[in-house]
This record gives sequence, C-alpha cells and structure tokens, in this order.
Amino acid sequence: MTVSAPDTATLSGVRRTSRLSFHFGITVVLSFFVFAGFGMTYWFPMASGTLRPAPPVVHVHGWVLSAWMILLMTQSWLVNARNMALHRSLGMFGIALATAVLFMSTIITLLGLKGGVSRGAPAPDFLDAMYLSFMAILGFGTLFTLAMRHTRRPEVHRRLILFSILPLMPPGVNRFYMVPFGLTTIPVWPMYLTLDAIAAAILIQEWRSAGRIGRYSLIGAGWLLLQQALHMPVAHSDWFVEFCHFVASLVRYR
Repeated sequence: MTVSAPDTATLSGVRRTSRLSFHFGITVVLSFFVFAGFGMTYWFPMASGTLRPAPPVVHVHGWVLSAWMILLMTQSWLVNARNMALHRSLGMFGIALATAVLFMSTIITLLGLKGGVSRGAPAPDFLDAMYLSFMAILGFGTLFTLAMRHTRRPEVHRRLILFSILPLMPPGVNRFYMVPFGLTTIPVWPMYLTLDAIAAAILIQEWRSAGRIGRYSLIGAGWLLLQQALHMPVAHSDWFVEFCHFVASLVRYR
C-alpha cells in the first residue's frame, strides 16, 4: 500500500515528537544520582523500617527535594512531548517548589551546622559538607533566578535550569560513592569530576547544536568551576570555622 505524502509527514512528526531529547536525558542522569544516593541512606531504609528516627524537618526536606527532581523530569518530558501548555501551567508551581527547596535547604543546613559545632571543633569533613551546603543555596538560588528571567528564551532557560541543579547534587553524588565503597569521608574530587562531566556534556551539546556556547551557559559552568577553586581555600580556613561558629550561635531549634 502506498503511503501518501501527508501521512509520511505525520509519521515523521510523530517520530520527532517521541524522540527523547538531550535535556530530558540529562534530567534523568541528575535524578539517578539523587535517588540512588538518597535511596541507599533514606528511601530504602525507610521502606524496610530500618531508618533511624529523625526530626520531621529531615523528612520534609527529603520529600521536597525528591518532588523537585520529579518535577524537573516531568517538565523536561513535557517539552520533549511538545506539550507546552501544560509545561507553562506547571511553571508557577515550579517556582513555589523551588522556593521550598531553598527554604528547606537553608533550614537543614543551619540545623546540621548547629549540631556539628555543638559537638566540638569542626572536623575537615564537616567543613566540606557545610561549604557544599552554603554553595548549594547560593548557586541554586542565583542560577534558578536567572533561568526564570529568561523564560522567553527557551534554550537559555533550559540550560540555566540544568546548571542550577548542579550545586544541589553533591549530597546525592557523595552518597552514591560513599555507601557502596564504605567511605567515611566525603569524596570531594570524585564528586566534582562527576559534576564537571555533566556540565561538560551540556556545553558540548550546546556547541554542537548552536555552534557556540552562550554567555549564560558560561555563567552556569563558571559557577561550578569557581566553587571548586574556592573549596579548599575557603572550607579549611580559620575564618570559615569562625563563620560557622557565628551562624550556629544564631540557630535555635527544639
């Protein structure tokens, strides 16, 4: 049977619509590290009843961050399926959830800081964790705000969203390496190499598709590189220890 030209075009359009996009693939990779890392230390123990008792704020933090990653994949899939109406409809919910991510990340960071400082002189591993936590709040807040300012430029918006997730990734990536290998300290450089590989993939894809790397992609990648360059000088400095003690002194929690 001969297929008419309109039918061929329609089938071609279906194939293009159903093809998985690069951006959706990256969101799956990001979510894999988050859910695999926290799955081993939170979701699987909770499902099996072996999770140690934790304050309610810990559970709220876990649910909010998990919901954010699920929304990230959902929004990317809607763009992939070209359902832009629903994608835009979820936009305001996304902003509200991102605000909750910032709020809960700040709360859990402050509580962790208070608990760590109260146990005596902060250990290097604890200082690494606090540095990553503060940079996650600053990095996600800054890059997500930039992404929201460029919703009318879809390619810029999508890449900024991806780069905004990278500062939030260290806790999941660290657990992904620490649990299987029985590590007792944060694998700082394997974690950064993992994030660098994801950032490089985003930049390479932009170069191949657009023939150049845009200013905002350079800002996103630059934030990650700046964070790495400052990690050791800042996290292990005397003034950062004093800063942690000062912030911890302001925290009150029952």
